[in-house]
Amino acid sequence: MLLGGLLGGALDLLYAFGFAASRGVAPTRLLQTIASGLQGQAAYEGGTASAALGLFSHFAMSLAWAAGFALLASRVGWLRQRPAFAGPLYGIVVFLAMRCVVLPLSAYPHPVGFPPLSTSLDLLSHMFLFGLPIALLVARALRR
Repeated sequence: MLLGGLLGGALDLLYAFGFAASRGVAPTRLLQTIASGLQGQAAYEGGTASAALGLFSHFAMSLAWAAGFALLASRVGWLRQRPAFAGPLYGIVVFLAMRCVVLPLSAYPHPVGFPPLSTSLDLLSHMFLFGLPIALLVARALRR
């Protein structure tokens, strides 16, 4: 679970850095945007401290989602028996939960939207760069 959460979180963040860079957004600004879920608009004035909070909160959420998958997989056999299917499915669940529940309930100061290109790419990222590594590593650990 720990390794899956860290790997999934790192791959998701690397994707986000790349996508943000393609739009001219610096890594510090992206991390501040993550921190804005806790700090609201003030995150953008918090400098590297807000960026560090964004990095910490991103990995804390990644580990929490990995723990959630591990808990489910320990109780639902097909999740650990078919991680190549379960992981992308879990990535869809995480994507929807973050976009439709977590962000709207947080201090995130921007409207949550679903623009086609960024939504499609973010969904694929959650499926294959986040959910899949978590499922594969958790399933491997549970089989031991």
